[in-house]
Amino acid sequence: MSSSVAPVVCVRQLHHQYVGKKGSPANEALRGIDLDIPAGEIVALLGPNGSGKTTLFRLICTLLPVQSGTVAVAGFDAKQNPLAVRANIGIVFQSPSLDKKLTVDENIACQAALYGITGKELNDRRDEVLSLLDLGDRRSALCETLSGGLKRRVELAKGMLHRPPLMLLDEPSTGLDPSARLSLWDAIKAMAQQGTTVLLTTHLLEEADKADRVAILCEGRKIAEGSPHQLRSEMGESVVTISSPDIAGTLRVLNEEFGLNAKLVNHQIRFQSENPSPLLPELMDRLGDAMESITVGRPSLEDVFVAKTGLRFDESQSAKVLVGTSS
Repeated sequence: MSSSVAPVVCVRQLHHQYVGKKGSPANEALRGIDLDIPAGEIVALLGPNGSGKTTLFRLICTLLPVQSGTVAVAGFDAKQNPLAVRANIGIVFQSPSLDKKLTVDENIACQAALYGITGKELNDRRDEVLSLLDLGDRRSALCETLSGGLKRRVELAKGMLHRPPLMLLDEPSTGLDPSARLSLWDAIKAMAQQGTTVLLTTHLLEEADKADRVAILCEGRKIAEGSPHQLRSEMGESVVTISSPDIAGTLRVLNEEFGLNAKLVNHQIRFQSENPSPLLPELMDRLGDAMESITVGRPSLEDVFVAKTGLRFDESQSAKVLVGTSS
């Protein structure tokens, strides 16, 4: 992207607090977030529950007032001109917004009425989004008869109808099976190819890996940002994973005897290595029966999170402190 082109979303020094009950301290959900989102990109906000990604999402779409810092969408300040921001975004929330008793066509017509889209313009735009999202043969179907994946695509069609420069998706694949997730991502990529910028929140590592760029959040701060490839490349060539029945003892050997920065992640011991091949025979000989298996793989986004925070990434709970030799 040329430096002369303004980003679709521009966030600067964004802070947000939720006021606690009487006598309890406020919860600081965001702690000085900066974020630029260029046009035409798919950007994932990745983080465990409590990381601040949903708060950031709500501030960008004006569901929460800006307390401190600035948010601009398509050049409009969210605090000074929230209506202009809303006119330039489409939103798909976690909770369904379809009327299940209406057809796909009727749901889209209801959305069009909110934006004053009628007549030939409605027909043309409806045909356009239904074709783009491969829903043309479902337009007369009642939404209550559709699968979860098809319902999500109808939600996307509604959000795209007024041709917003920015589409916001809050945990879009929640409740979908693997096949429906693949179909959803085909639709998301089709939107981006048409020039729509997509910002989505997710706690799924494999979903964030499909985005053009990832902003990783933890405890209200942005800890890393870049393409999935760039972020993984920062971690070096390889990650070694060891399964052991004696976790504490194995960690002690790896860290104290071999000088490795090994950590426990999801019940397995992991450490980074630029060239693990010469090291593996030594480890196998030293650990013996204390090692059930050893594998070498490319770094993942989870490894990035672990390296940046000292925490493990748990997809169902908040981030947890890693277990190490000092625990």
